[in-house]
Amino acid sequence: METPWMGKLSNIRRTKMLAQGGRCYYCNLPMWDPELDNALPEICRAPAMRKYLRCTAEHLHPRSDGGANVAANIVAACWYCNTRRHHRKEPPSPDIHRARVRERMANGKWLAAQLRDISNAVGPGSGARRV
Repeated sequence: METPWMGKLSNIRRTKMLAQGGRCYYCNLPMWDPELDNALPEICRAPAMRKYLRCTAEHLHPRSDGGANVAANIVAACWYCNTRRHHRKEPPSPDIHRARVRERMANGKWLAAQLRDISNAVGPGSGARRV
């Protein structure tokens, strides 16, 4: 059963995802949300890729530091970018993380490179798109 704040957070996440054109705030790759009737982006058709690009509610000011579950503090981010930001001992600011992600993507060292590896591993019959 969903708690009241979880239901609100899900609604904010969905609203933000739609407002962002279905793309991650950090890497700008297409995301998917199992609760929406949106078509699964081609890049997510291989089950191994779905985990990485699942839409999450990213708190710009982390809850652990007092950030609230309000629309002004939340953006839609893929699971990979969200977890990578908070994987650090001292998470970078959203602006610094976004710049770092975009720079690493331009150099082929972020999620796109990992998706390419997964796509090659699952093969052409999987429905996966090469990135």
